[in-house]
Amino acid sequence: MKLSGKMISAECFMIITVTWFVSMSHGQIGNVAEAPGIPTNGLDTNWYDDARATFYGDIHGGDTQHGACGYTDKPVYGLATAGLSTVLFNNGYTCGACYEVMCAPNPQGCLPGVVKITATNLCPPESAWCNLPNKHFDLTLPMFLKIAQYKTGIVPVKYRRVPCSRAGGIKFETKGNPYFLMILAYNVGGAGDIKAMQVKGSKTGWITMSRNWGQNWSINAALTGQSLSLKVTTSDGITKVFTNVMPSNWGFGQTYDGKSNF
Repeated sequence: MKLSGKMISAECFMIITVTWFVSMSHGQIGNVAEAPGIPTNGLDTNWYDDARATFYGDIHGGDTQHGACGYTDKPVYGLATAGLSTVLFNNGYTCGACYEVMCAPNPQGCLPGVVKITATNLCPPESAWCNLPNKHFDLTLPMFLKIAQYKTGIVPVKYRRVPCSRAGGIKFETKGNPYFLMILAYNVGGAGDIKAMQVKGSKTGWITMSRNWGQNWSINAALTGQSLSLKVTTSDGITKVFTNVMPSNWGFGQTYDGKSNF
């Protein structure tokens, strides 16, 4: 079943970002952004049975490669993805988290098996299924067809958080200008979703970044010409430092490999 309304795109968020990134970033140095409602001492991997699932896009993943997390056209996630309802999306803090989802016992169209997906999008809040307080997964069609028949359209599901397994290191994509740096972190293993990020230039101490939108983290600072290190904390409270991940000649619109992962 294709939900009414379109999935929120990265382009829309970028337009909004231009108008308010200064207010989001100003005054945040030294205050680590906390992710409301996300556990910090290990993942809750218990199964829950209070959600439903639908699908969007076509069998080839059309309309699903953009989204509210910022992972536009990132091949590392493929089609094993989903848009989350407002309560699960958690204002973007859940971006990058991994879930196992299975159709709840239901003779009307359920199929056996479990799919593992990454949260990459926001299911339209105006949809009856995705608005508060509903817990909902809007799966890509290929993922939905692994757990339910097409004709069902919507099914009750069980779900749980699971660690993310990623090949290679975390990737850091840069955007901005000489006085504003925004970094998209993706291909994050372990918990998958980031709770806090800090940056350290070769001429500065550690500076706390603000979550701008999705998994884009930003800071108002002139850091060009310095090699940069990044400190990343995932929602389970684990912190990892990527020393000099960006060389002194780093530029905007580039992607840098952290070489390691959670």
